[in-house]
Amino acid sequence: MKSYKPGRGQRVADQIARDVAELIPREVRDPRVGLVTITGCEITPDYAHAKVFFTVIGSDPERCAEGLNAAAGLLRGFIYKKLRIHTVPTLHFVHDKSVERGFAMDAVINEAMAQTRASEAAEGDAAAAADRAEGADR
Repeated sequence: MKSYKPGRGQRVADQIARDVAELIPREVRDPRVGLVTITGCEITPDYAHAKVFFTVIGSDPERCAEGLNAAAGLLRGFIYKKLRIHTVPTLHFVHDKSVERGFAMDAVINEAMAQTRASEAAEGDAAAAADRAEGADR
């Protein structure tokens, strides 16, 4: 009986993400695919399907996803040759919006910090004016 290795699915998903990231610039010639960064991979327990998350620079994410999904069979063939597992999953490319959400969150935080600094500066100016007024009364 084979021993169970916890986390094997995640290790396979990580290896698929690394291999796909290496293969896209070398093998995919679709003009819809721009500068792609693979951000993660999720694999089903039966290894039948894998969602590959990506971000793209200089290209429309939807068109890029179409190009990547069109090249998924080609990439799966290369992965089959590199990985020595019984079932190589069908690849499904999904645009990763977490980076965009992170930038939006960062902008909100920066705006809140600017407002805090402005209100602290206004309070500091008011306190300094009060101190000057007290000093003038003496």
